[in-house]
Amino acid sequence: MSRRILLHTCCAPCSLYPFRKLLEKGFSVTGFFYNHNIHPYQEYRRRLDAVHDFAGQKSLEMIYRDEYALEKFLAAVAGNPTERCAYCYFSRLDATAEKAAELGFDAFTSSLLYSRYQNHDMIIHSAKRAAERHGIDFYYEDFRPGWQEGIRESKEMGLYRQQYCGCIYSEKERYLQKG
Repeated sequence: MSRRILLHTCCAPCSLYPFRKLLEKGFSVTGFFYNHNIHPYQEYRRRLDAVHDFAGQKSLEMIYRDEYALEKFLAAVAGNPTERCAYCYFSRLDATAEKAAELGFDAFTSSLLYSRYQNHDMIIHSAKRAAERHGIDFYYEDFRPGWQEGIRESKEMGLYRQQYCGCIYSEKERYLQKG
């Protein structure tokens, strides 16, 4: 019997490579979409719709925690926006670990581990904290070697490809000139 793993799915393009690698390693994969702080709401919907499309094309069973909680995110990080990524990673990975434990999965992981633009060490630290808190295994794999492959496949599948991390701060940084 294969091990059941819950894959936190930050977005469709970043989930393609991890999903395939986990299947190749013999896992039974279920996706979990929980990305409560994506801004603006239209962007949140585009990413959610793309995950529905990805899941349908790949026959990936998904669990959706469809919450748009911009106010909660801002309340948590507005006093110190430089710490926003730590809050963002932990809140999403903690919810994933909680759901994985609740549903009897063997482990959880995240497609965040695919991106070259995310803070890899901070993601691992957050995931380990969440795993310990909920008594479930965190499966670590560095999915970044599949970066180009994931980009190519997402384009071939016609999936929406976002241009920034997702939070209001990263959207601002996207448009400001860095000096």
